[in-house]
Amino acid sequence: MSASVYATRDEVRAFDRYCTEQLGVPGIVLMENAGRQAADAARAMLRGRTSPRVLILAGRGNNGGDGYVVARHLAVGGIQAETAVLAARSEIQGDADTNLRILDAMRLPVRVLAGPLEETMREVRRLQAAADLVVDGLLGTGVRGRIREPYAAVIATVNEAGRPILAIDIPSGLDCDTGRPLGPTIRAARTVTMAALKKGFENPEAAAYTGEVVLADIGVPWRRL
Repeated sequence: MSASVYATRDEVRAFDRYCTEQLGVPGIVLMENAGRQAADAARAMLRGRTSPRVLILAGRGNNGGDGYVVARHLAVGGIQAETAVLAARSEIQGDADTNLRILDAMRLPVRVLAGPLEETMREVRRLQAAADLVVDGLLGTGVRGRIREPYAAVIATVNEAGRPILAIDIPSGLDCDTGRPLGPTIRAARTVTMAALKKGFENPEAAAYTGEVVLADIGVPWRRL
């Protein structure tokens, strides 16, 4: 896998279909591999800290699902991790839902923040104040158009808090193809991106949001289709 390979959002989507439909790799396996790689990166960022605490911010889609995997693997390793879901529980479906149910079954701390924006922001501020690291699993490569609430407000607040941020695949709010912000955009210290670098990362301006970019292996070599 070459570090010079940059993929557009459509190519990422085609690669995912290739993995699941042609190779027969279940999506939940890809999610597990992605989340475990991100958990490894989180542990590396916490090295040297005593009794670290991590806040995982999860959206309604598969990036949130990756975040649930991160929470589980950190907990298995003895790291205190709390997950905040920025969506109603009924909106979490498919492989993401499976991984969220695992967190519930393990009785790991999960906060579902789907009420009024003011209440959501109060809880996010409380959670991030106690965290040594924030993991961004809010929005993925498929995002287009302006970032809407509650994501816009949460992203702005997380950036202002000054905690180190690890982004899963792409910083939330960054356009996959252009590398330009679509509104408030996560400013990560490190981004673990899956299978191939994203096209927008070629834009020099994107580095202010991605921080260090780590290319992660999800168990299937990248292929442009």
